This record gives sequence, C-alpha cells and structure tokens, in this order.
Amino acid sequence: MSRLYARYRVESPLPLPEAAAILAGEQSSGTFVKVPGESDELKERFGARIEKVVVQEEMEVPFLSGARIPKDRDNPVYYRGEIVLSWSFENTAANLPILLSTVAGGTFDLNVFSGIKLLDLDIPSEFLSVYQGPQFGIKGTRKLTGVMDRPIIGSIIKPCIGLKPEEAAERVDGLIKAGIDFIKDDELLGDHPQSPFEKRVEKVMNRINHHADKTGKKVMFAFNISGDMDDMLRRHDIVVQHGGNCVMVNILSVGLTGLARLRKQSQVAIHGHRCGFGALNRCDFLGFEFSAYHKIWRLIGVDHVHTNGLNNKFYESNEAIARSVRACLTPMEDGRRVLPVLGSGAWAGIAPLTFRTIHSYDILFLCGGGILGHPGGLTAGVKSVQQGWEAAVQGIDIGTYANKHKELKQAIEFFGS
Repeated sequence: MSRLYARYRVESPLPLPEAAAILAGEQSSGTFVKVPGESDELKERFGARIEKVVVQEEMEVPFLSGARIPKDRDNPVYYRGEIVLSWSFENTAANLPILLSTVAGGTFDLNVFSGIKLLDLDIPSEFLSVYQGPQFGIKGTRKLTGVMDRPIIGSIIKPCIGLKPEEAAERVDGLIKAGIDFIKDDELLGDHPQSPFEKRVEKVMNRINHHADKTGKKVMFAFNISGDMDDMLRRHDIVVQHGGNCVMVNILSVGLTGLARLRKQSQVAIHGHRCGFGALNRCDFLGFEFSAYHKIWRLIGVDHVHTNGLNNKFYESNEAIARSVRACLTPMEDGRRVLPVLGSGAWAGIAPLTFRTIHSYDILFLCGGGILGHPGGLTAGVKSVQQGWEAAVQGIDIGTYANKHKELKQAIEFFGS
C-alpha cells in the first residue's frame, strides 16, 4: 500500500525521538491514553510511522513560546532538527482536505513543540486518479501565448483597485502594441464599482480579440474571478464566452474544494495567486515551506503559481525563491509542470541574475512598475525586459548589451544597476 510522507523542521524541549512519537500519535490515535478498540493491529496498519529523526542543533532560547517544559529540567535545552513521518494511503484516500488535516491539522498546536514547519510532502500517485493536475501548465501556456524560446513576459493592471473598463482596455491595447505576452488583474480587484467584472471582460477582450485577428497572436489575460463558488463559476463562463484563455484565483481565499470545483469546469488556464502565503511561510519554525504548499495546489490543477522574484520587495531570500521555482519546474509523475510566476519589483535588470540562479527561462516574468514605469513608455518598457533576457540567455554583460539597446539602457539608468 502506498504511503504519504511529510517532512518537518522542528524545535522541542523534549528529545526529538520523544517529540516525534507524540506527533505521530496525535495525528493517528488522537488522544493521550489508549482507548477501547485501539488494537496493536489497528495501530500497525493505520498509525503514523516515524521514518527519520535528525537532531541538528541545541538552543537555549525557544523560537516560539508556549512549549511545555519538562518538570525535571530547570534550564531546558531546545532541540532543533527534522522529522519525517508517513501514513498509509488508506488513512486519507485521495482526499486533499483529509490529507491536509493529517499532516497539518493539530500538528501546529502541540505544546511539545516550540517550533514546527512542514517542509515537503511526498503524495501518493493515487491522488492523480481523483485530482486532475494542471490542464495547461508550462507547455500549454506556451502554446496559448505563442512564446517558445524565452520567458513569457507579463504585466499587471495598476492601480490595484482597477481602472475603469474603458481605461483598462486602453492600457491593454498599449501593452499589446508594445509586445506583451501576458496581462493580469491585481489580486485585490474583483467586481469593483468603478470596474464591474463583466464590463471589464467585455472591453478588454474586445481589444485582445481585435489584435489577435490582425496578428495571429492572442495575449493571455488573467481575469480575477475569486469569490464564492457560484460567482466564481459564473465569472469563469463570462471569460470563456468573450474568448478569454485564462482566469486568476487567490488560491488560499478560494480554498481546496473551491479550486477543485473550478478545475472540473475550467476551459482555460488557471493562474494561482498566493496572496496570504507569507502568514504560512515567513517564520522559519512555523507554517509551510513553498515546496509542500504548492504541491497541494498544482495537484488540484493550477497552471501558474506565484513564487516571488529575485531581489524582490518582500521578505524572501533569493535562495528561498530559487527553491520555489525549482519545485515548480520539477515534473509531477505524469510529467506535467506548473509555470512559476516571478515578480515583485521585477524589471529588465533582474533578468541576468534570475537566469544565472534558476538556469531556466520556463517562467512567467511579471513586471508591473518595471514596464509601466519605464521612462520611455510602455513599448520601451516591454522592449527593455525582452532585451534584458536576451542578454541573460546569451551570456552577455547587461551593461555591454545596453550600449546597443537604448530601451535597456534607459531602464538601467532609471531603475538602478
């Protein structure tokens, strides 16, 4: 029988083998005493199994408060390390809400830990018989956008609360003429009074379809359909009716079952925004690492997922972001990969560092101000990003390349080295 594996980074005032045993018991027996019917045979078949315990260091001060200190210790030591547990597939079957409750339910509440973070999951392949995974992923998104040999370059409609539909359409028209591949709503924009959803879709798609008829290239626009189930599905259908090829959802807000229902109905790519992820990830010893977090959503069926970008405006290090991108680029068992979305202060000058770090251009490189704020305008903004990536992939110093490409030179002078 297949097994589900979960790897944790932990800190505990108890020796880690003892803490691991308590965690395994809590997430399979669920109580502190043996109860009627809890036979050895039952525990052998369904109980959580401790696969690995590694002690890495000892600390004098706990990462988090609230841990239970053993009564026989005046000056407790806090042990840090990693624990790997496994469960029989029979425990969860192909049910992601139950899987999540198993690996991250009461886990974070246990007072034997002064820190615990889910680092990674190894999910049985049987889940693919229930959950559909990405419908388009990297390969399908490249086909839809017509971009094959470089990053897909995108931008965002700003301000966050949205332009009026006519203004948004004008912005989209300008970006298309400039050579953009992808555009998205902001995650804060839903069905806003000054930007009603249906009117926005109509106006924006009129421009996109017009250019597609003329040039054969159809820019991908991710309309934010996040909302209650009925509203979300209705908005999806509106996008499809107007010829759209992508919708966006705030995946934590929509939830597991909401996304799963959307994936069953969706005829277009699903762009997964990770807003709220910082609450799960920002602490080193609490929450979820991206590697574990994204596997849930890609299994359900997002085609794109935000990873943050290098040298970004948020808290994550470049090393952490590189791990996230590599996680997205690692194929599922059926070979499909989810498209990593790199943004958050991205501009042309970040391209060489990004390529050197992740060794791939199978990404969506998303620039808001890095394109919209270019001193030469939209066309120059898009060209500068394209030129930055040309230099990166060809291994040419970006400053040298900028000497023959004025848009890139302007970007460097304006945004910085």
